[in-house]
Amino acid sequence: MTRSNASTSTALAVINGVFFMWGLVTVLNDILIPHLKLLFTLNYTQVMLVQFTSFGVYFIMSAPCAAVLARIGYRATVIAGLTFSALGALLFLPAAAVPSYPLFLLAFFIMFTGITGLQVAANPYVGLLGEPRLASSRLNLAQMFNSVGTVLGPLVVGPLILVGTAMTATAVAKLPAIQQASYRLQQARLIQWPYLVLALVLVSLAVVIWLFRLPPIASKDEKSESQAGSGRLTAKSSQHAFIDALRHPHVFFGVIAIFLYVGAEVSIGSFMINYISLPQIGHITQAQAAHYVALYWGGAMVGRGIGWLLMKALDPRVLLGVFAIIAGMLVMTTMSTYGDVAMWAVVSIGLFNSIMFPTIFALGIEDMGPLTGRASSLMIMGIAGGALIPVGQGWLADHIGIHHAFVLPLLCYAYVVFYGFKGSKLA
Repeated sequence: MTRSNASTSTALAVINGVFFMWGLVTVLNDILIPHLKLLFTLNYTQVMLVQFTSFGVYFIMSAPCAAVLARIGYRATVIAGLTFSALGALLFLPAAAVPSYPLFLLAFFIMFTGITGLQVAANPYVGLLGEPRLASSRLNLAQMFNSVGTVLGPLVVGPLILVGTAMTATAVAKLPAIQQASYRLQQARLIQWPYLVLALVLVSLAVVIWLFRLPPIASKDEKSESQAGSGRLTAKSSQHAFIDALRHPHVFFGVIAIFLYVGAEVSIGSFMINYISLPQIGHITQAQAAHYVALYWGGAMVGRGIGWLLMKALDPRVLLGVFAIIAGMLVMTTMSTYGDVAMWAVVSIGLFNSIMFPTIFALGIEDMGPLTGRASSLMIMGIAGGALIPVGQGWLADHIGIHHAFVLPLLCYAYVVFYGFKGSKLA
């Protein structure tokens, strides 16, 4: 007996669960960065290779993932993405047992290959699953669930990993060689259990997705075919080249906007624990600073809920531009002040980051018809900004100090202002 497809509301609920999980996986990088910096005695540039590896995957694997999507469909691509993410999480166990920084980076690469598959499949799926005029609203709602994951990660997993980072690098260096090795091994093993549990949850979610039949969809200008039991979609977009999509100015400028926005958001989150724990800023431990990371991402969650409502009545382009202006002003406050003012300014940026990714994404694929798949893949490739901008800010932090290194995210927000008010307009 053939089972019927899941309803639209059920499909959205299931995909929102996927958004939640990749938010949780992604935010754990912010927790691991200060931990690995101490564990392997790295400078800021070196430790930002975590983000370079994780987000560089988006540039390398977006096109292959798009090809996989065109061949096997949304449902199977999501299952494959969750499975790859689980395999990457499992690789954290031997990486911590050695411990080996290169092996950790390999684990990040594999895990984020899976996340890239989820991004490529889930973002356009949510955008197309319903009325086109409400695509931005649906994506903001899905990203709100993504933000729930980014909030729970620092609150639940953060204390488990950062519990042992009370010793500074200077204090560790003063220990005898045998005690140093023992301490570092102890710190590395704090990572194992959280990532084992994460792998099990990802596999469980893949099984749940396998039990559902997501409704096959296509944009109104696409010719597609669905196959029972797989939600398979073979889109006409596969006949077009990426350059065809880039000839549309709102796509071209949108890819750059995604690149710079994601770079700014990831970079700020990556530096937040080290920044807030500075004596002249928060003067707290890294474990305590992890709670402020949760507030940073929590602001994004609240903002996306508000944005979901506002965009039903307001022009998303104007809203994007205004939010980017406010975010830039908060970055300037972060750079020019100290103490509580600087700390709360950097945390508050999250609230105004909230609508940027889903809005830029929706505007970037607007009215693309059979090129929607190509435009979507290009936008996902733009997430590689999360690989390069943090490394650039790391280099600045090593040379001019972490406080003034925030000038790089400031420049990124300036471009998002341009995209909101001008670059996103349809030709």
